[in-house]
Amino acid sequence: MSVWNFAKRRLIRLHPMLILGTSLGTLLFYFGMCTSFPLISETPWYTLLLAMFWCFTIIPMPASMDIRGWAETNPLNGPVWSLQWEYFANFLYVLVFHHLPKWALAVCVMFFAAMTITLCLNIDLLGVLDQRAYASYTVIGGWCLSPDQLQIGLTRLLYPFFSGLLLSRMGCSIKVRGGFWWCALALVTCLSMPWMGLGPEGSARWTNGLYEAACILLFFPLIISMGAGSSLPGAKSQALNKFLGDISYPLYITHFPFVCMQIAWAEHHQDAPLSTHMAMGVSIVILSVLTAYAAHRLYDLPVREWLKQKLFRAKVS
Repeated sequence: MSVWNFAKRRLIRLHPMLILGTSLGTLLFYFGMCTSFPLISETPWYTLLLAMFWCFTIIPMPASMDIRGWAETNPLNGPVWSLQWEYFANFLYVLVFHHLPKWALAVCVMFFAAMTITLCLNIDLLGVLDQRAYASYTVIGGWCLSPDQLQIGLTRLLYPFFSGLLLSRMGCSIKVRGGFWWCALALVTCLSMPWMGLGPEGSARWTNGLYEAACILLFFPLIISMGAGSSLPGAKSQALNKFLGDISYPLYITHFPFVCMQIAWAEHHQDAPLSTHMAMGVSIVILSVLTAYAAHRLYDLPVREWLKQKLFRAKVS
């Protein structure tokens, strides 16, 4: 596949939903007014529109143009920061890593693993991590253009992306009976522990860094290998997993404006009963899933099909 065709395929796969997610963030922008996002109330409509068109390009927005207060590279749809890094990873893959033999790729992955360990254990080799005391011994960050956030984002990108590429090239798969359920249990177990240690304010924060490094470097590649070697019998199970796979990217790219809206609602209704807050949280989840499904069926599929016909001249399945 040529570099140009690869770029077009990635554009077709990712960019239509990016535009929809950014548009949704624009429509709901002013519903997120709260102290968590201090700049929203000061942002005029024409600045909002300028930010929207900027964000359509996936080019990271500098902090000087921030309109929400978090200095994000996409202030209208926060999670897009990781998609921006994924675009960069694909660029690296096409120009450099696509041509590397497996042994050279393995050497690079080991170096990226060392970068992950230094971040998780808060080893500040470049002298830029002194401003992130609140997130020390974690991998939190990567959504700004400051030196520390650039290091964090690059570190979070390189090992997962290229270790997955290495596993694919090596054909690593682990066949396990009931592998799907074991993988699901392992993921739930890993992700159900937001902090591993003596507490965020304790003196042993390094224990959490060690746990996060173990998850990233060992547990997640193991889960991927088990998933690659597992089959999922049963039509209903396959249909459920296809549904979850179909909405995964639309859900990722559209859910955050609803989260910001909920944050603002919770701040303005602090005296509401706990049951009301819980009902609001459940409603946001349901609304996010329904929006993702509708976006996939009514927008993403037809737009991608149209783009395939236009960019490749022939229908591509």
